[in-house]
Amino acid sequence: MRRLIKESRSIFEKNNTYSKLEKINLQILEPNFWKNKNKAEQILKEKKIFENLINSYESSIKDCKDYIELYNLAYEENNKVIINDTLNNFKKLINFVKKNEIRCFLSNETDSLNAYLEIHAGAGGTESQDWAEMLRRMYMKWSSSKNYKTQLISEHKGDEAGIKSSIIKIEGEYVFGYLKSESGIHRLVRISPFDSGARRHTSFASIWVYPVVDESINIEIIEKDLRIDTYRSSGAGGQHVNTTDSAVRITHIPTKIVVQCQNERSQHKNKETCMNMLRARLYEHELKKKEQENKNSEINKTDIGWGHQIRSYVLHPYKLVKDNRTNVENTSPEKVLDGQIDEFLESSLFKIYD
Repeated sequence: MRRLIKESRSIFEKNNTYSKLEKINLQILEPNFWKNKNKAEQILKEKKIFENLINSYESSIKDCKDYIELYNLAYEENNKVIINDTLNNFKKLINFVKKNEIRCFLSNETDSLNAYLEIHAGAGGTESQDWAEMLRRMYMKWSSSKNYKTQLISEHKGDEAGIKSSIIKIEGEYVFGYLKSESGIHRLVRISPFDSGARRHTSFASIWVYPVVDESINIEIIEKDLRIDTYRSSGAGGQHVNTTDSAVRITHIPTKIVVQCQNERSQHKNKETCMNMLRARLYEHELKKKEQENKNSEINKTDIGWGHQIRSYVLHPYKLVKDNRTNVENTSPEKVLDGQIDEFLESSLFKIYD
C-alpha cells in the first residue's frame, strides 16, 4: 500500500499538480482577471479540477496511514474481523487511488470537454464497412456503460451491410480525455461472415476523435473561407429526409477541413451543428500545429491499411486484442467489442504522460 501511495505521489509530482494550482491562484489575483469573463470562468473551472485532485490525493494519504495503523493493532490483538474489514478498505482505497491517478492525467485544457468520434471504413467494401459498424457499436456500448449521452450526427450506410462512415457526439465527464488516444487505424482479423468459402479476412477502419469546443474557446471563422453545400439525407427519417436537401456539408477552404451533418430534419439545425463541428476541428488543427510532438495524425491524410494500425482485434485463428503502442493485450475480444475498453484507454493515458 505504501508503494502505491509513493507511485501516486510520483505521478502528482510529474504532472506538476501543485504548481499548476499555484499558477492558477496567481492568475486569479491579477487586477484584470475578470475583464474577460469567459476566460475567467475557464480558469476557475480548471482550479476546481486541480483542487479536487489534490483533496482526493491528500485524503487517500490520510486514509492509508489510518488503515495501516488499524491493521497493525488488529494484527497484534488477532482480531480477524477488523483485519478483514481493513483489507477490504485497502482494496477500495487502491481503486480510489488508481482512479485519481487517471484523473491526474486528465487535467489538460481540452480533457474535460465532450468529443466528436468519426469512424471511416477502409478499403475492402462490405468487410470493412461491417467492421466500421462493429467499432461504432463498441464505442456506443462503452459510452452507455459510463452513462454518457450519445448523438448520431451523420452516417452513410454501406451498400450491402455496415457503414461507410459515421460521426457520433459523446457527452460526459472527461470524454475527450479518455478517448483522445483512440485516433488511428483499427484492424480486424476474422473468418468473414460474407465469404461463402469461410476464408479469413483482414479489415481496416479509422477512428478520429476531436474535442467539442465550448464558448470559452474563441475560434474565428471567416464566411468567405467557407463553401456550403446541401444535399439529400441518406439515412432513416421517412419521406421528408429523402425528398428535401436538408443535409449540410461545409468545407473550410484554407485548411480543406470538411464537416457534414444530416441527422436533423431542419437544414438550419444541420448547418448549426456543422459550424460547431468546424469550430472543434479548427481548434484541434491549431493545437496540432502547436504540439508537433503529438503522435496522432489526421486520419484523412493517412492510408487506412497495413502499417498504420494502433490496435489489432483477432478473432481467428486465435482470440486476442492487442494495442500496438502500449502492448496491452486482452484474450476476450468479444468483451472488448462489447465496450469493455477501459484498460486500453487507461494504459494509453499512462503512455502519453510516461
